[in-house]
Amino acid sequence: MKKRAAGLLGVVMAAGALVQAAPAHAGTTDVPFCQMVLGSTTAGGDLILRGLYGVVPPGASTSTWGGKDLMPDNQLRVASGIGIQVNAAQTAESRRQYVVLNSTLNLLTYDVKDLSGDVDPASVKRTPVGGGWGDVRYLENSRYNVGNKLVRNSAYAVLGDTILRWTVDGTSFTRKATYTGFSAVKTMALISQTATYDTFLANTRAGALYTIRIPVTGKPVVKVVRRSTWQGFEALVANQCHGTGTILLGIDKETGAPYLYTLSHANGEATVITALGKVPRTFAEVAYSRFYEDTADYEQLSGE
Repeated sequence: MKKRAAGLLGVVMAAGALVQAAPAHAGTTDVPFCQMVLGSTTAGGDLILRGLYGVVPPGASTSTWGGKDLMPDNQLRVASGIGIQVNAAQTAESRRQYVVLNSTLNLLTYDVKDLSGDVDPASVKRTPVGGGWGDVRYLENSRYNVGNKLVRNSAYAVLGDTILRWTVDGTSFTRKATYTGFSAVKTMALISQTATYDTFLANTRAGALYTIRIPVTGKPVVKVVRRSTWQGFEALVANQCHGTGTILLGIDKETGAPYLYTLSHANGEATVITALGKVPRTFAEVAYSRFYEDTADYEQLSGE
């Protein structure tokens, strides 16, 4: 856990020193382990970074610009997590994220020049992957590492009643798999990554909360976690908490209200969910993303 904490704190510092000190009400173990860095992208294509603390009541850092004019105005529909790669000297980083602009899927990449978080405008690149993505309501990229070596790279989307999965090879999406029967899913969050499967937490329009494990081969395994009350969230973002569960952010886009939870390892209806309360902010962005170091296996999720 110490290795993971050091990695997370290093990432946040490289993103503009979002986490500088514990909130006054936080215990000594709360800040290093049960927190997330949230990337929020505005309608104008600007990135805002916020540190969120898994304490009661929830803590939040001041908002910091993560980059301006990364995308054209009023084109962003959905976005994946933001993966970063820090250079060996810990003085700069590169970022990558999949975004749907209007109906086209793009790989967004750019460099951050220094620890102040200043983006090099000349490095911003949006590489089109394909069209026909305008109705996708969820998008994620799961890059599974052993040590610092990438061994599996998968992309996911939810469209209509179908969850889709691809193998990612460079900028190419190949070996598409489709899983039908998910029309009730409102949105999802990646909570667990292994060599053989990814697991998502999904809420439905009727208010249920499920885990959906998608193996590399075979059919998804779906388990109910809660049967009601979760319908209010249009966005879910998760991060590892204490190495033994998940810190989960749910955002009601209609009101801008963000709520923070912790979950034990997912185990169907036996999963323990602790409501930490409302984050002391109002969110008004288009897309919300996990911000993580994507070359480090200790940054991977283990919520199931």
